[in-house]
Amino acid sequence: MAQLKKKAEEKIGVPIAPMIDVVFLLLIYFMVASTLEKQEADLSFQLPGSVEQDEPLDLPDEQIIAIREDGQVMVNDYPYDSPELECYQELAAMLTRFREASTANKVEAIVTISPAESVPHAQIVRVMDACSLAGIEAVNFALGDDS
Repeated sequence: MAQLKKKAEEKIGVPIAPMIDVVFLLLIYFMVASTLEKQEADLSFQLPGSVEQDEPLDLPDEQIIAIREDGQVMVNDYPYDSPELECYQELAAMLTRFREASTANKVEAIVTISPAESVPHAQIVRVMDACSLAGIEAVNFALGDDS
C-alpha cells in the first residue's frame, strides 16, 4: 500500500512589516495634526500685578495680635496656628501679606502684640518670631485683656 504524503503545513502568522508601516503613518499623522492647534502658552494676556501708589492711602497700617490665656493667637477674632506648635507658619504668612500690602500702599507695617497676663513668654516669643519671618520690624506691645 502506498503511503499518503502529508502536505507541508503552512505556518499561520500575522505579517509584521505592514503593521509597522501603518503605525508609523499614524504616528506621523498625529504629530502633524497636533501642531496645527495654537498652544496655550502662545496666547497673550496680562496677569494682574502690584500697583504702585503715588501717595499713601489712609488704610489701617496696624495689626493687633491678641494672645489668649489658653495660648491661642487671634488676629481680628480669627485664630491662627495651634498653641502647641513651635513655629507659627500661618501667622507668618498672613503677616507677610500684610507687610507686602503696606509696602505697596507706602505705609509702615506695624504690629501690636496684646497678650493676656497669664500667657507664657514662650508664646510671645513665637509671635515675635512670626513677625521676624514676615519682615516686620515695627512691633509694639499692649496690655491684653483676660478674655
